[in-house]
Parts: sequence; structure tokens; C-alpha cells
Amino acid sequence: MTVGIVGYGSYIPRRRIRLGDIAAVWGTDAETFERGLELHEKSVPASDEDTITMSVTAARRALARAGIDPSSIGAVYVGSESHPYAVKPSGTVVAEALGATPAVHCADLEFACKAGSEGMFLAATLVKAGEVEHALAIGADTSQGAPGDALEYSAAAGAAAFIFGTSRLVATLDAQVSYMTDAPDFWRREYMHYPRHAGRFTGEPAYFKHTLGAAHMLLEKTGLKPQDFAYAVFHQPNGKFPMRAGKQLGFSREQLQDGWLSPWLGNTYSGASPIGLTAILDKAAPGDRIFMVSYGSGAGSDGFVWTVTKRIDEVRAMAPHTRDQLDKDKLYVGYGTYVKLRGKIRMGE
Repeated sequence: MTVGIVGYGSYIPRRRIRLGDIAAVWGTDAETFERGLELHEKSVPASDEDTITMSVTAARRALARAGIDPSSIGAVYVGSESHPYAVKPSGTVVAEALGATPAVHCADLEFACKAGSEGMFLAATLVKAGEVEHALAIGADTSQGAPGDALEYSAAAGAAAFIFGTSRLVATLDAQVSYMTDAPDFWRREYMHYPRHAGRFTGEPAYFKHTLGAAHMLLEKTGLKPQDFAYAVFHQPNGKFPMRAGKQLGFSREQLQDGWLSPWLGNTYSGASPIGLTAILDKAAPGDRIFMVSYGSGAGSDGFVWTVTKRIDEVRAMAPHTRDQLDKDKLYVGYGTYVKLRGKIRMGE
């Protein structure tokens, strides 16, 4: 049975803050982040935007491209590390908003930055097992970074949604793998407002060990080589890491360029590599192969191989393109507005 993506959609908030404006407040050198990590600006959610609202918008766009009855969706998985409620699922709100209830399996997923790809892995597997006709997987985050911390320069917001099925596919899923170890490079306890991280350890060995490990597993499983792919996309905690990982594996900058969004979007955590995939699908031609590897602190990576079908040309115009959301109608805010929108001004605590 061939399983793949029936519809996809993304959402990126219009508001942005330039890294130079953050650096000016904390007296740091913006070039450290712009040159060293290849970051320039990041998305900022409005006061009425959160993981749920972004998930609903991205999922509705995926439905528009899928052209299916939402009641045929038998599973909804929302992967995020910034669910609005500590006790109440995000997925039930999303499923209700889409019209997928009540005959639907629902779960909120967490695995740091790979919670979105975790949902994709499960959704595709459930469809392949024949348990449901369609399954929806979403990666969405309004990422947290403590004031003045290095994460504040990259922690951004966005969402990507994918509907899986066995017919009317825009991309087939040819292979998937997972690679995981207990590598504590990033964490946040229940009572903490912001996550903590292990500094340089988050890159090597955490990010690169797992990303490259999953990538090698995927290449070995499929028998393919980097030159067999038109595109590749990796998790993007910054602009430098995915390019370095891709080049170490043998992918060219041209193969990586279209899914490389972090310099202008920031790190959308659970949505990072999935949003990159949506940008590639907006451009890819029938027959193109796409190599995708996510990464989540804690730590693990999911890897996927996709092949684009002829139906992609029919659905592209049915929802906003990711690059257009990234580049058009941006609203820049200053640091004061940013901390207000992100709830970083805490009174009476």
C-alpha cells in the first residue's frame, strides 16, 4: 500500500523582530548571531495567536489542498513544546474546528523540536496499517527563550500540517526511520517559564550525532545517495547547523536552499523541518525526491524520503505558499512590543 501526503499547509505570523533590535537591548553584538549562526530576524506571534490557532490555520490549508471531507480524518496529532494548556489537549480543539470529531483518535505529542515529525511518523504508520482513511499531523510552536538568553535570538513561531492517505497523493512516503538516545541537551521542567540548554553541547554531539545518524540510516535503508535527491531539509535551530549537516552528508547548497528558512523565520521548534518541507513542496516538480531529517532535543531524529507526484501542480495554488508568508506583508515590532506579546513582562510574581 502506497502512503503519502494528500494535503499540506503552513502558517507563519506576520510580525517579526530583527535580531539587531534584541542585541541592542542586551548590549550584545548582533553579528555574532547574523554571521556566526546565520540568523537575521524571527517571527513573533500576536497576542491572539498560539499553537492551537496556528495549527487550525495550517490544517485548514492542508484540507484545502487535500480536497477531502474532514470527517474522513481518523487521527489528529499535534506536536509542540508550547501547548497552551498544561492539562487540556490542543488536538481536540483543532479536530473540532476542522469538523473531524467525534470519530477521531487524538493526541498531543512532545519530543522537543521533533514533536511535529513524530506526529508525521505516527500518522503515516496508522494509515499504512489500514486503521484510518486519513490522518493529520501538525508541528506547531510559539517557542520560548528567556530574556537575554541565546535562545531569544532564534525562538520563533509557526506551524505546518500534513494530511496522510493512500490516494490523491501529492508526495509518496518511500521510507522513514528514527534514531534516538538519551542526550539531555535541552530541557524545561513544569514550573519553569523558559527552557535551559547545554550550550555548545546542543550542537556536537547532540544535534549532529542524531541528525547524521538518522540520515545515514535512511540512505542505507533506501540504497540512495545524496545526488539522487532534488531537495533536502533538516531541522533548523539556526541557519548554520542544517547547512553544515547537509554538506557533511554530501548535499549541495542548491539542494538545501529551498527548505532553508531559519535566517528569516527563526527556529519554529516542532515546525522547523516540517515548514521547510512545505516550502519545498510549493516548488518541487513531479518526480523530485526530497530528503528530510528532523531533530528533537532529548534527543532524537526522524528521517523521511518523499517523492513528489503529478498532483502537486493541481494543489499548489489552493493555499498560501510558505515563502510568500515569509517574505510578504511583514510587520516589524520593537523589543518592547515583542516582550509584551510574548508575555515576558510578569507582574506581581
